[in-house]
Formats: sequence, structure tokens, C-alpha cells
Amino acid sequence: MQPNGQLEGKIAAITGGTAGIGLGIAKAFVAEGASVALMARSPDKGNRVVQDLNVGDRAVFVAGDATSQQDVEGFIDGTVDRYGRVDILVNNAGGANDLQPLVDITDEEWDLVMKWNLYSTFWATRRALQTMVPNGWGRVINISSIEGKHGKPVFTAYTAAKHGINGMTKSVAREVGTAGVTVNSICPGLVITDIVQQNGPATAEAMGLTFDEMVSMFSKESALERPVTVEEVAAMALLLASDAGAGITGALLNVDGGTAQY
Repeated sequence: MQPNGQLEGKIAAITGGTAGIGLGIAKAFVAEGASVALMARSPDKGNRVVQDLNVGDRAVFVAGDATSQQDVEGFIDGTVDRYGRVDILVNNAGGANDLQPLVDITDEEWDLVMKWNLYSTFWATRRALQTMVPNGWGRVINISSIEGKHGKPVFTAYTAAKHGINGMTKSVAREVGTAGVTVNSICPGLVITDIVQQNGPATAEAMGLTFDEMVSMFSKESALERPVTVEEVAAMALLLASDAGAGITGALLNVDGGTAQY
């Protein structure tokens, strides 16, 4: 499908925006005319991504750690300072690491997963709504997971965080709907990103599988029997960010090939 300027003039802030799903969404948004501010931890990678996007002042990178309230709120404030507002917030930062049974999770490990996923979404959304609500228009798009609808062994902390994001999505949508702001979660299934390829073997080992066995197991759980792609997730984000998605809010939208059929 050829770009047609669906997001012309819009300002998007994307956490975890320099790789994987976040980068895929950034590419889709700039192709449709949006300006994007991207937050991630690596300045070298972030600056390369901005250069590769090749859209001049319509893309900027801000170094920040999603587990830091100061960094996340500073990212939103910085986007407002640069572009005047935030129209679209994509809470993409997050993930799971050191997967293990609940009885083996330390308080520190639990807190890290909550900050990385749930708290970063809370901090960024709270700050972004301060500009969206007065402007009478906004889109909050939370990248959750199908693990936010069901659960798997050793994914307990991650699953709890994603369930929290999905619950927050439903409630905040009710709070700001009459202000012209929509709030939705996208729940991807398995997406083979660089980070999945990097961390996947350890995840598989925690499940008693090889990486290939894990990919095969997750794929066979879906109706399509394959992983979904970054582009497929980005297409859903683009729908929700555009005027075409104005009637969708408080929704938990699966892009998972039919794994979680509710």
C-alpha cells in the first residue's frame, strides 16, 4: 500500500523506538508524514537510526532508560519542547529477561520487569496526557503481548506486567475518551526481532527447549502457524494512530496469527 499522508503533521513519541517493533512503527509513521521522537538506551544506535530514516528534522533520538522515571518523563517533555506537543504516544519499551519460576524471582528482578514494562507505560502516558487532553486529540498505543491475556510458565513477571498494561489501557480509555484521546493495546504474538534472536536461546533454555523448538512451539499455537512480522504489528499501530482508528479505544488488539482468540 502506498503512503497517503495519514499522519501528516502529527508528532509521535516512541519508547524503545530504535529496533524491532518500535523501529518498524517509526518507519511506518514517518512514511505517512509524522515527525517522530525515539527513545532508547544506545546513543550510537539511535543516531544511526535517525540518519537512516533520512527525514531531516522530522526524526530525533533521545537517549534514555525506560526503567528510569526521570528519563521517561524527560523524553516526553523533550518531545514537547522540540515539536510543541505529543499527538501519538507508542509505549513500546519493555521485555522479559532472566525467566524463571516465581519461587526463584527476587524482589529486585520483579521490580526491574515492572519498571521496564508497566511503570514506563504509566510514566509516559501520564506525562503525554498532559498535552493531549488540553489539545483535544491524542493516541496512546501500548505494545503489550498475548502474554497479557494468558500465561506461560517462567513468564510470570512479564505476564503480570502485560496484564497490568492491558488493565490500565481499559481504564484510561474511559477517563480520556471524551477529550478526543484513544488508548489501546496491541498484543503481538511471537515476532522474530533482533532482540528475540539475541535473548531467545536463554528464554528457550528456561523453558527446557532449544530456540528452534521454542519458535516452532509458539508458531504451532497460532492459526497461521508462523511468527508475525514487525510490519504486521506496525500496520495495526498505524491504523490506531490515524483518523481511521478514531472509533477504537479501550481495545486489546491481537496481532498474533490467531493464538489468543479473544
